[in-house]
Amino acid sequence: MENLNLSTLSTEKRNQKSLQLDELTSKEALILMNQEDSKVSVAVAKVIPMIDEVVQKVIEVLSTGGRLIYMGAGTSGRLGVLDAVECRPTFGTSDDQIIGLIAGGNDAMFRAHENIEDQPKSGADDLKAIHLTEHDIVVGIAASGRTPYVIGGLQYASEIGAQTVGLVCNLNSPIKQIAQMTIEVDCGPEVLTGSTRLKAGTAQKLILNMISTVSMIGLGKVYQNLMVDVQPTNEKLRERSLQILMEATDISRNQAKEIYERANNNLKVAILMQLLDVTIEEAQRRLKQENGHVKKALDMK
Repeated sequence: MENLNLSTLSTEKRNQKSLQLDELTSKEALILMNQEDSKVSVAVAKVIPMIDEVVQKVIEVLSTGGRLIYMGAGTSGRLGVLDAVECRPTFGTSDDQIIGLIAGGNDAMFRAHENIEDQPKSGADDLKAIHLTEHDIVVGIAASGRTPYVIGGLQYASEIGAQTVGLVCNLNSPIKQIAQMTIEVDCGPEVLTGSTRLKAGTAQKLILNMISTVSMIGLGKVYQNLMVDVQPTNEKLRERSLQILMEATDISRNQAKEIYERANNNLKVAILMQLLDVTIEEAQRRLKQENGHVKKALDMK
């Protein structure tokens, strides 16, 4: 943005408690960082009402066939990609249901491409490349609240009628003027001035965890506190699936393995088959009728 005065941003101000950071012992510096980090969860707690509004909108979008798209630059973009990528093995989402976009593309995950974030057109172009529609929701992540890449993306998303959300770490930012909903989490100045990979990044990670996890709960991908849509794509996750089945139904490992195989490695189906003593077809019917919610399928009359 033109004539930006960084000193007006909370994330860019000098932290008065760390003015002698270079003179501290390593242990003193670690203690100071830990003390500052403790402020993050407090700041996040203050914005839970807005996070909840976003979660309800995400559930609405995903349950009607839309997609959740995170976009950001630098640390913000990497955090969005991380959350999106983890949803598939954890919750069984499809590859294109939750997408993370970072300014500069995949290479920017490993090497900084800071100049790309200054181009609003790049944000719009990245959304066009994934064929964004009015049925989708875009979460623009930017600690400063003024990253041109994110602003360009949110503006384009608004133009075509998609839902838009801002996740920022400064109050009254340009993104707030564009997004339909904005989560503003102010954690104060960083220990290392302007290094928003620290408290701001931690706050963003916590909030993204909350958005994806609670949205997935709303979509029926959790039973009790178990991730019952976990995809057994490796040995660890296959073992976890058996452990979840054992926990949910109070059976032995051998019993769990047998019924898991009979359920064609579908954890939800296996749980219903065991708890209700029904056929695979009946378990599938119940889950389909209750949109994948195990608890509701168990309680059906």
